[in-house]
Amino acid sequence: MYYTGFADEAARGITGQIEATKKLGWKWIESRAVDGVNIHDLPEEKFEAVAAELEASGVGINCFGSAVANWGWDPVKEEDFKATVEQLKRALVRMKRLNCKMIRGMSFRAQWNRPAWDAEIEAHVFRKVEFLVRMCEEAGVLYLHENCNNYGGMSWKHTLKLLDRIKSPNFKLVFDTGNPVLNFDRSEGDELSRVQSSWEFYSHVKEFIHYVHIKDAKFLGSNIESGFNKAEFTFPGEGEGDVVRIVTDLLKNGYDGGFSMEPHMKNVFHESVPEGQREQEKFDNYVEYGRRFMQLVDDVKKSLA
Repeated sequence: MYYTGFADEAARGITGQIEATKKLGWKWIESRAVDGVNIHDLPEEKFEAVAAELEASGVGINCFGSAVANWGWDPVKEEDFKATVEQLKRALVRMKRLNCKMIRGMSFRAQWNRPAWDAEIEAHVFRKVEFLVRMCEEAGVLYLHENCNNYGGMSWKHTLKLLDRIKSPNFKLVFDTGNPVLNFDRSEGDELSRVQSSWEFYSHVKEFIHYVHIKDAKFLGSNIESGFNKAEFTFPGEGEGDVVRIVTDLLKNGYDGGFSMEPHMKNVFHESVPEGQREQEKFDNYVEYGRRFMQLVDDVKKSLA
């Protein structure tokens, strides 16, 4: 078992991201953005500078937190598919450079205004995600699907259907503990009224989980127009993401993979907050989040002893 996280929530630049990681005593970052740009979209010279700084620091990238097939891409539009294929091509080259074997991917933006089991949408999603997974197979990389604002994230049943249609040893799940709080449950149909249960979702898909994102939140109300419900993000174990229960079950059953921090607590700031103070708050929150989660894991281990 190891700890990692989206260190772009601690600092914009790679120097600060490495500093936060080392302050926690960790060796890994799940790389998403550096200076506001996803690692697979950085200019080549910038990427090489980031790679060199990582190598000199002894901190590695365990997973690419990519934007491949995420909620920014429409499942029907072919131009969106072509664009995200290019993202994955760039990512795979850079993953090889960094000796990284896992990439976070999704299953295109959830279509909340269409039927839950829309055959046209499913045909597009299954074909396109399978193409992306086969690219990862050829590169020797795991495509880890995250339950988010995407087809597979609409319910645990959607995730299982996706796994059933795309058979590959390189297609597995990264389970996000907090995202069910942000999404309505469409397992039983089209109605948008019941918020997903993290524990219920986890319980149905846990045999396919390879990796875990730690996020926690409290549901504050519907905001389906944006694709994400309103929520207050919290420290792990203080929200409605069933974090303690899920971590307990994982460890009880021998989970030995990564726990990746994704706090989301300091993503939005009041404009009047000075930039320096804003960055320090992000850094401090990320470190505190990591420390609290490590304590949570220690407490769970004691309860299982």
